[in-house]
This record gives sequence, C-alpha cells and structure tokens, in this order.
Amino acid sequence: MTLPTARLPADWMPASDTLAGRVVLVTGAYGGLGGAVARAAARAGATVVVSGKRKRQLEQLYDAMLAEGLAEPVIHPLDMETATPREYAALADGLRHDFGRLDGIAHCAASFAGLTPLAMHKPDDWLRAMHVNVNAPFALTQACLPLLQEAADSAVVFVLDDPARLARAHWGAYGASKAALERFAAILHEETDESPLRVHALLPAPMRTRLRRQAYFGEDTMQHPLPDATAQAMVWLLGAQAASVRGHALDLRETA
Repeated sequence: MTLPTARLPADWMPASDTLAGRVVLVTGAYGGLGGAVARAAARAGATVVVSGKRKRQLEQLYDAMLAEGLAEPVIHPLDMETATPREYAALADGLRHDFGRLDGIAHCAASFAGLTPLAMHKPDDWLRAMHVNVNAPFALTQACLPLLQEAADSAVVFVLDDPARLARAHWGAYGASKAALERFAAILHEETDESPLRVHALLPAPMRTRLRRQAYFGEDTMQHPLPDATAQAMVWLLGAQAASVRGHALDLRETA
C-alpha cells in the first residue's frame, strides 16, 4: 500500500457529541456502508447530507433515520456516474448557502459489476467503475476543497478494499480503481498536510453488504457483521480525535 496503516484505538465508541457542530456529506448513502455511516454520523451529533443517484432510496433512508429518532438528514441527489463539474460545484455552493460550512466527506459510493476476466470485461463497466470510484471522488472533493479548508478541522475519508486480494485475477476495473483511489488519497494528503483538511482512507474488514455478496457469491455473507462497526470507525476518522493518523489508512481487518 502507498498509505501507512493505523489501527482503531481499542474499545473506542463514538459519543453523542463526537461530531457535534459538524456538517458531513455521505456519498452512496443508501448503500450498506453509506446508510450505516449516515446513521452513525447523525448519532454522533453531525448534520448529515446524504447523496446518491436514486432519490427514492434516499427518501427511504430519510424516513428510516427519522423513525429511529435521529436528526433530520438533508437529501442531495447526485448521480456520480453522470454528474458534471458544474453539478459538483452546485453541490458545494448549496452546502455553503445552507450551512456555511463543510467538515467532512465520507466517500462510500462504489461501482462493482462483478468478477470478470479482463478479456471479457465490458468497456462500459470498466469506464463506469473508474468514473464512480476515482474520477467522481476527485471531482467532488475538488469542488468542496474551499469549504473544507475554511473549517478549523475537516476530514475526507476514502473507502478502500483489500489491496492484496484486488491485485488478483478477475478483479478488473474495481481492483484497478481502488488502487488508483489510494494513490489519489496519498497525493491529496501530501498537498494538504499543512492545512486544516485531513485525508484518511478506511480499509474495512468483511461486511454483510450487497457488494460482498456480488464478489463472493459462494460465501455465506451472513457470517459477517453488518457495516455498523465500520461506520463507527468512519466517525472516528471524521472527528478531531483522528488527527494523529492523518494520511493513514485505518485498517479494520483482523491481524494474522
């Protein structure tokens, strides 16, 4: 890996004020991890902006969060496959107008079309994965950089995947895009290390998600935990307590 790794402090749990006063944007918010991060950030006191391409599913997440007694999230539909630079700029402008600030981005959106040999990889699937997994996080982060750097402390967190596994056969565009995303995070860290903006990556342990089911179709994914613990680790990275591991990938995988 390009990034050094760090471990979550033992027995750390988010408090109701861990992210108090912060505005956090979550992409891919209706996915397994994205939805869990939106809930965890709200429980930790953040104002949460949920983003994704399917408005109806964002509305279902909104209703579910209210039913759980969580603070009302803000819905901002955005299709990261087709969004233009103007749309990313409009999102940043909307955040400035509505809140006057942005304190964190949790990049949870991902595109994965399944395990495929490169010789059979559909070009459209390759381009879609590269765009959603690399180009869109770049464009969104770039558009939001002025807001993030105006904050006293802010964080951008990119979600990675097991680099050793993704270098193997059949991982195709998803594997290549996650490697590129890690390198992007490393470069962004080098360029912002003296600023209020912290750059982090998150390397989850296996989770019970749709992406996991697609990738490991012969596996009983019910043996894996829901993404809640990973979402709590995301909250740790989004808060000021993670300052000591800026520029690191938080590795949640079990040690050998």
